[in-house]
Amino acid sequence: MSTFDPDALECLAAIVEEGGFERAAQRLSITQSAVSQRLRSLEVQVGTVLIVRSRPLKATSAGCLLLKHAMQMRLLRADLDRDLKQMSPGAAGQDERISIAVNADSIATWALPALSPLARQGLGLEIITDDQDFTFDWLREGRVLGCVTTLRSALRSCKVESLGSMRYVAVAEPGFAAVHCPNGLNRHHFSALPFVAFNRKDDLQAEFVAAACGLRQVVLRQLYVPSSQGQVQAVLAGWGASVLPELQVQSHLRAGTLVDLMPGQTLPVALYWHCWKLDSALLDALTQALLSAAALVLSPTESDNKTRQ
Repeated sequence: MSTFDPDALECLAAIVEEGGFERAAQRLSITQSAVSQRLRSLEVQVGTVLIVRSRPLKATSAGCLLLKHAMQMRLLRADLDRDLKQMSPGAAGQDERISIAVNADSIATWALPALSPLARQGLGLEIITDDQDFTFDWLREGRVLGCVTTLRSALRSCKVESLGSMRYVAVAEPGFAAVHCPNGLNRHHFSALPFVAFNRKDDLQAEFVAAACGLRQVVLRQLYVPSSQGQVQAVLAGWGASVLPELQVQSHLRAGTLVDLMPGQTLPVALYWHCWKLDSALLDALTQALLSAAALVLSPTESDNKTRQ
Protein backbone atom coordinates (compact mmCIF):
# COMPACT_ATOMS: atom_id res chain seq x y z
CA MET A 1 0.00 0.00 0.00
CA SER A 2 1.34 3.41 -0.99
CA THR A 3 2.18 6.03 1.62
CA PHE A 4 1.09 9.48 0.56
CA ASP A 5 2.77 12.72 1.53
CA PRO A 6 0.49 14.47 4.10
CA ASP A 7 1.46 17.88 2.70
CA ALA A 8 0.46 16.78 -0.80
CA LEU A 9 -2.86 15.44 0.48
CA GLU A 10 -3.59 18.70 2.27
CA CYS A 11 -2.64 20.52 -0.91
CA LEU A 12 -5.23 18.50 -2.86
CA ALA A 13 -7.84 19.25 -0.19
CA ALA A 14 -7.02 22.96 -0.23
CA ILE A 15 -7.36 23.16 -4.03
CA VAL A 16 -10.83 21.58 -3.89
CA GLU A 17 -12.02 23.46 -0.81
CA GLU A 18 -10.74 26.85 -1.96
CA GLY A 19 -11.77 26.33 -5.56
CA GLY A 20 -8.43 27.12 -7.18
CA PHE A 21 -4.64 26.98 -7.04
CA GLU A 22 -4.08 30.63 -6.11
CA ARG A 23 -6.37 30.58 -3.07
CA ALA A 24 -4.96 27.18 -2.04
CA ALA A 25 -1.48 28.69 -2.11
CA GLN A 26 -2.60 31.61 0.06
CA ARG A 27 -4.19 29.26 2.58
CA LEU A 28 -1.14 27.01 2.77
CA SER A 29 1.30 29.96 2.77
CA ILE A 30 3.26 28.56 -0.18
CA THR A 31 3.69 29.63 -3.78
CA GLN A 32 1.23 28.70 -6.50
CA SER A 33 4.07 26.86 -8.21
CA ALA A 34 4.58 24.74 -5.08
CA VAL A 35 0.88 23.89 -5.08
CA SER A 36 1.11 22.68 -8.66
CA GLN A 37 4.24 20.67 -7.90
CA ARG A 38 2.67 18.92 -4.90
CA LEU A 39 -0.44 18.05 -6.88
CA ARG A 40 1.67 16.82 -9.79
CA SER A 41 3.77 14.59 -7.53
CA LEU A 42 0.61 13.10 -6.07
CA GLU A 43 -0.81 12.48 -9.57
CA VAL A 44 2.43 10.81 -10.63
CA GLN A 45 2.35 8.57 -7.57
CA VAL A 46 -1.28 7.57 -8.18
CA GLY A 47 -0.85 7.37 -11.93
CA THR A 48 -3.90 9.42 -12.90
CA VAL A 49 -5.31 12.93 -12.96
CA LEU A 50 -6.82 14.04 -9.63
CA ILE A 51 -8.27 17.44 -10.53
CA VAL A 52 -10.40 18.46 -13.52
CA ARG A 53 -9.32 21.97 -14.47
CA SER A 54 -12.86 23.22 -15.01
CA ARG A 55 -14.85 26.07 -13.50
CA PRO A 56 -15.37 25.28 -10.72
CA LEU A 57 -12.49 22.87 -10.21
CA LYS A 58 -13.65 19.31 -9.52
CA ALA A 59 -11.93 16.23 -8.16
CA THR A 60 -11.88 13.14 -10.37
CA SER A 61 -13.01 9.77 -9.01
CA ALA A 62 -9.44 9.04 -7.92
CA GLY A 63 -9.19 12.57 -6.52
CA CYS A 64 -12.34 11.99 -4.43
CA LEU A 65 -10.79 8.86 -2.92
CA LEU A 66 -7.63 10.74 -1.95
CA LEU A 67 -9.71 13.67 -0.72
CA LYS A 68 -11.58 11.29 1.58
CA HIS A 69 -8.22 9.95 2.80
CA ALA A 70 -7.03 13.52 3.43
CA MET A 71 -10.15 14.20 5.51
CA GLN A 72 -9.59 11.03 7.52
CA MET A 73 -5.97 12.01 8.19
CA ARG A 74 -7.19 15.46 9.27
CA LEU A 75 -9.62 13.82 11.71
CA LEU A 76 -6.89 11.58 13.14
CA ARG A 77 -4.68 14.63 13.71
CA ALA A 78 -7.57 16.46 15.39
CA ASP A 79 -8.20 13.45 17.65
CA LEU A 80 -4.52 13.30 18.55
CA ASP A 81 -4.43 17.03 19.25
CA ARG A 82 -7.45 16.72 21.54
CA ASP A 83 -5.89 13.84 23.46
CA LEU A 84 -2.59 15.69 23.87
CA LYS A 85 -4.35 18.80 25.14
CA GLN A 86 -6.16 16.71 27.75
CA MET A 87 -2.81 15.33 28.92
CA SER A 88 -1.04 18.71 28.74
CA PRO A 89 -3.60 21.57 28.74
CA GLY A 90 -0.97 24.14 27.89
CA ALA A 91 0.31 22.29 24.84
CA ALA A 92 -0.04 24.04 21.49
CA GLY A 93 -1.88 22.08 18.83
CA GLN A 94 -2.63 22.24 15.14
CA ASP A 95 -5.74 23.98 13.84
CA GLU A 96 -7.55 21.12 12.10
CA ARG A 97 -10.88 21.82 10.44
CA ILE A 98 -13.62 19.21 10.72
CA SER A 99 -16.02 19.60 7.79
CA ILE A 100 -19.66 18.48 7.83
CA ALA A 101 -22.58 19.21 5.49
CA VAL A 102 -25.89 20.28 7.05
CA ASN A 103 -29.09 21.40 5.35
CA ALA A 104 -29.91 25.09 5.71
CA ASP A 105 -33.18 24.57 7.63
CA SER A 106 -31.42 22.49 10.30
CA ILE A 107 -28.75 25.19 10.64
CA ALA A 108 -31.48 27.80 11.07
CA THR A 109 -33.29 25.82 13.77
CA TRP A 110 -31.59 23.11 15.87
CA ALA A 111 -28.13 22.19 14.55
CA LEU A 112 -26.09 25.19 15.72
CA PRO A 113 -27.18 24.89 19.36
CA ALA A 114 -26.25 21.20 19.14
CA LEU A 115 -22.74 22.02 17.96
CA SER A 116 -22.14 25.05 20.20
CA PRO A 117 -20.47 23.12 23.07
CA LEU A 118 -17.95 21.57 20.68
CA ALA A 119 -17.24 24.93 19.03
CA ARG A 120 -16.71 26.56 22.43
CA GLN A 121 -14.24 23.79 23.28
CA GLY A 122 -12.16 24.90 20.29
CA LEU A 123 -13.17 22.38 17.63
CA GLY A 124 -12.39 23.86 14.20
CA LEU A 125 -15.75 23.28 12.51
CA GLU A 126 -16.55 24.00 8.88
CA ILE A 127 -20.25 23.65 8.13
CA ILE A 128 -21.16 23.28 4.47
CA THR A 129 -24.79 24.16 3.70
CA ASP A 130 -26.89 22.71 0.89
CA ASP A 131 -30.39 21.45 0.20
CA GLN A 132 -31.23 18.44 2.41
CA ASP A 133 -31.41 16.16 -0.62
CA PHE A 134 -27.91 17.17 -1.77
CA THR A 135 -25.76 17.31 1.38
CA PHE A 136 -25.20 13.58 0.81
CA ASP A 137 -23.19 14.38 -2.34
CA TRP A 138 -20.56 16.14 -0.22
CA LEU A 139 -20.03 12.97 1.80
CA ARG A 140 -20.00 10.73 -1.27
CA GLU A 141 -17.32 12.92 -2.86
CA GLY A 142 -15.19 12.65 0.29
CA ARG A 143 -15.34 16.39 1.01
CA VAL A 144 -16.91 16.14 4.48
CA LEU A 145 -16.78 13.73 7.42
CA GLY A 146 -20.54 13.58 7.87
CA CYS A 147 -23.81 15.05 6.67
CA VAL A 148 -27.42 15.67 7.66
CA THR A 149 -29.59 14.51 4.79
CA THR A 150 -32.98 13.10 3.83
CA LEU A 151 -31.37 10.03 2.24
CA ARG A 152 -31.47 6.90 4.38
CA SER A 153 -29.19 4.36 2.65
CA ALA A 154 -25.60 4.47 3.91
CA LEU A 155 -22.51 4.54 1.73
CA ARG A 156 -20.00 1.75 2.09
CA SER A 157 -17.71 2.43 5.08
CA CYS A 158 -20.28 4.84 6.51
CA LYS A 159 -22.90 4.54 9.23
CA VAL A 160 -26.31 6.19 9.41
CA GLU A 161 -28.40 7.35 12.38
CA SER A 162 -32.01 8.51 12.30
CA LEU A 163 -32.39 12.04 13.67
CA GLY A 164 -36.17 12.34 13.41
CA SER A 165 -38.56 14.31 11.21
CA MET A 166 -38.74 18.06 10.72
CA ARG A 167 -42.32 19.20 10.15
CA TYR A 168 -43.10 21.84 7.52
CA VAL A 169 -46.16 24.11 7.33
CA ALA A 170 -47.51 26.48 4.67
CA VAL A 171 -47.51 30.09 5.87
CA ALA A 172 -48.05 33.63 4.64
CA GLU A 173 -48.19 37.18 5.99
CA PRO A 174 -51.76 37.98 7.17
CA GLY A 175 -52.25 40.84 4.70
CA PHE A 176 -51.05 38.72 1.80
CA ALA A 177 -53.31 35.84 2.86
CA ALA A 178 -56.35 38.12 3.20
CA VAL A 179 -55.95 39.32 -0.38
CA HIS A 180 -54.71 36.21 -2.20
CA CYS A 181 -56.10 33.26 -0.22
CA PRO A 182 -58.64 34.41 2.39
CA ASN A 183 -59.94 30.84 2.75
CA GLY A 184 -56.51 29.29 3.01
CA LEU A 185 -54.57 27.23 0.51
CA ASN A 186 -56.53 24.83 -1.72
CA ARG A 187 -56.23 22.92 -4.97
CA HIS A 188 -58.20 25.52 -6.95
CA HIS A 189 -55.93 28.52 -6.59
CA PHE A 190 -52.45 27.38 -5.46
CA SER A 191 -51.10 27.83 -9.01
CA ALA A 192 -51.90 31.56 -8.86
CA LEU A 193 -49.87 32.13 -5.67
CA PRO A 194 -46.18 33.02 -5.66
CA PHE A 195 -44.17 30.69 -3.38
CA VAL A 196 -40.84 31.65 -1.82
CA ALA A 197 -38.41 28.73 -2.23
CA PHE A 198 -34.80 28.31 -1.09
CA ASN A 199 -33.36 27.67 -4.57
CA ARG A 200 -34.07 25.63 -7.68
CA LYS A 201 -33.20 22.42 -5.82
CA ASP A 202 -35.96 23.08 -3.29
CA ASP A 203 -38.95 20.85 -4.08
CA LEU A 204 -40.59 21.11 -0.64
CA GLN A 205 -43.09 23.71 -1.83
CA ALA A 206 -44.42 21.49 -4.61
CA GLU A 207 -44.22 18.35 -2.45
CA PHE A 208 -46.31 19.96 0.30
CA VAL A 209 -48.97 21.29 -2.10
CA ALA A 210 -49.22 17.99 -3.97
CA ALA A 211 -49.65 16.00 -0.75
CA ALA A 212 -52.07 18.48 0.83
CA CYS A 213 -54.24 18.80 -2.26
CA GLY A 214 -54.15 15.13 -3.23
CA LEU A 215 -52.37 15.73 -6.54
CA ARG A 216 -49.60 13.67 -8.12
CA GLN A 217 -47.64 16.64 -9.43
CA VAL A 218 -47.91 20.41 -9.29
CA VAL A 219 -46.21 23.36 -10.96
CA LEU A 220 -45.77 26.48 -8.84
CA ARG A 221 -44.81 30.10 -9.41
CA GLN A 222 -41.65 30.46 -7.35
CA LEU A 223 -39.31 33.15 -6.11
CA TYR A 224 -35.90 32.10 -4.81
CA VAL A 225 -34.18 33.31 -1.64
CA PRO A 226 -31.13 31.13 -0.83
CA SER A 227 -31.31 31.57 2.94
CA SER A 228 -33.65 29.96 5.47
CA GLN A 229 -33.92 33.18 7.46
CA GLY A 230 -34.19 35.11 4.21
CA GLN A 231 -37.20 33.03 3.21
CA VAL A 232 -38.93 33.93 6.46
CA GLN A 233 -38.14 37.62 5.96
CA ALA A 234 -39.46 37.52 2.39
CA VAL A 235 -42.73 35.93 3.53
CA LEU A 236 -43.08 38.49 6.35
CA ALA A 237 -42.59 41.21 3.72
CA GLY A 238 -45.51 39.83 1.70
CA TRP A 239 -43.56 38.36 -1.22
CA GLY A 240 -45.69 35.24 -1.24
CA ALA A 241 -46.49 32.02 0.60
CA SER A 242 -43.87 29.47 1.61
CA VAL A 243 -43.49 26.02 3.15
CA LEU A 244 -41.16 26.45 6.13
CA PRO A 245 -40.06 24.45 9.19
CA GLU A 246 -42.65 24.64 11.97
CA LEU A 247 -39.74 25.08 14.40
CA GLN A 248 -38.68 28.22 12.58
CA VAL A 249 -42.07 29.94 12.28
CA GLN A 250 -43.96 28.85 15.41
CA SER A 251 -43.17 32.11 17.24
CA HIS A 252 -44.51 34.12 14.28
CA LEU A 253 -47.66 31.97 14.19
CA ARG A 254 -48.22 32.59 17.91
CA ALA A 255 -47.64 36.33 17.47
CA GLY A 256 -49.93 36.53 14.44
CA THR A 257 -47.24 37.93 12.13
CA LEU A 258 -47.70 34.80 10.00
CA VAL A 259 -50.78 32.65 9.43
CA ASP A 260 -51.04 28.93 8.75
CA LEU A 261 -52.63 28.51 5.32
CA MET A 262 -53.65 24.89 5.98
CA PRO A 263 -54.14 24.40 9.72
CA GLY A 264 -53.39 20.86 10.81
CA GLN A 265 -51.60 20.02 7.57
CA THR A 266 -47.86 19.35 7.90
CA LEU A 267 -45.21 17.70 5.77
CA PRO A 268 -42.79 15.58 7.83
CA VAL A 269 -39.29 15.35 6.34
CA ALA A 270 -37.13 12.58 7.82
CA LEU A 271 -33.51 13.52 8.48
CA TYR A 272 -30.51 11.22 8.92
CA TRP A 273 -26.92 11.70 10.07
CA HIS A 274 -24.32 9.91 7.97
CA CYS A 275 -20.64 9.70 8.88
CA TRP A 276 -17.66 7.49 8.22
CA LYS A 277 -17.11 4.38 10.32
CA LEU A 278 -13.96 5.52 12.10
CA ASP A 279 -12.66 5.06 15.61
CA SER A 280 -12.69 8.75 16.47
CA ALA A 281 -13.65 10.47 19.71
CA LEU A 282 -14.37 13.69 17.81
CA LEU A 283 -16.67 12.01 15.32
CA ASP A 284 -18.43 10.21 18.16
CA ALA A 285 -18.86 13.54 19.98
CA LEU A 286 -20.30 15.16 16.84
CA THR A 287 -22.69 12.27 16.36
CA GLN A 288 -23.88 12.30 19.97
CA ALA A 289 -24.33 16.08 19.99
CA LEU A 290 -26.54 15.98 16.89
CA LEU A 291 -28.55 12.95 18.05
CA SER A 292 -29.20 14.44 21.49
CA ALA A 293 -30.31 17.83 20.15
CA ALA A 294 -32.48 16.30 17.42
CA ALA A 295 -34.25 14.06 19.94
CA LEU A 296 -35.44 17.17 21.81
CA VAL A 297 -37.02 19.01 18.87
CA LEU A 298 -37.66 16.63 15.96
CA SER A 299 -40.55 14.20 15.70
CA PRO A 300 -39.92 10.44 15.54
CA THR A 301 -39.92 9.16 11.96
CA GLU A 302 -42.47 6.59 10.82
CA SER A 303 -39.73 3.95 10.56
CA ASP A 304 -38.66 4.71 14.15
CA ASN A 305 -42.22 4.19 15.35
CA LYS A 306 -42.47 0.85 13.55
CA THR A 307 -39.19 -0.25 15.11
CA ARG A 308 -40.47 0.53 18.60
CA GLN A 309 -43.74 -1.40 18.07
